[in-house]
Amino acid sequence: MIDDPFFYAVALPAVLIMGVSKGGFGSGLGIMATPLVALAVPTPQAAAIMLPILVVMDVTGLIAYRGTYHRANLGVLLAGGVAGIVLGTLTFRYFSEALLRALLGAMALAFVAHRLHAAAREAPPAAPSRARGLFWSTLSGLASTVAHAGGPPLSVYLLPLRLDKAVLVGTTVVFFAVINAAKLVPYVWLGLFDTRNLLTSLALMPLAPLGILLGVWMMRRLSQALFYRIAYGMLALVGVKLLWDGARGLAA
Repeated sequence: MIDDPFFYAVALPAVLIMGVSKGGFGSGLGIMATPLVALAVPTPQAAAIMLPILVVMDVTGLIAYRGTYHRANLGVLLAGGVAGIVLGTLTFRYFSEALLRALLGAMALAFVAHRLHAAAREAPPAAPSRARGLFWSTLSGLASTVAHAGGPPLSVYLLPLRLDKAVLVGTTVVFFAVINAAKLVPYVWLGLFDTRNLLTSLALMPLAPLGILLGVWMMRRLSQALFYRIAYGMLALVGVKLLWDGARGLAA
């Protein structure tokens, strides 16, 4: 497995951040985990190392949030997510990761600005929409396949619904549990798994349930209003990070 100390200096906090985010805030800040690991290894290798860890996190999350999800949305979201995986698999070797990150970052920031404007006007919660749900979940599946960056597109659809915080996180947990499990097949087909990557994933795996449980503990101690303020704040930070990384990649 990888024995570079710098790799573990960035990978250990990355796994914990991902777990806390997935367990308590619906994957928001966890989007920074793969770019952190990519500071030490190429991005495709970072994504391959993180995926088995994400699957273990998803199992822990499903146990923690069992039965807690928004049934009216889940079918449409999963259909779009699987379609996004297929699209991401077919375009994986040709897709510009920098362009994807820049577009996702711009969307996330535009969305946060729109929601702040809506909050100032005291707009009511949005109603579920099959068309919007299918669009954003497909984009989420695509972004998740290419760079484990599916959180922001899904948040753009789910946050305006103003679901109960546990239902919001539980819906996200179920969605990404299915998506990450489905991604194992194209990752094998694309040749992204090898013995070195899998052994490195195994070494990092004990941190996965710890991060999830810490996130669940934090979520249960936050008020609904504070939870949503943090969620939108995290989405804004992630948007800035994605836009910055994408712009640097496109300029290189």
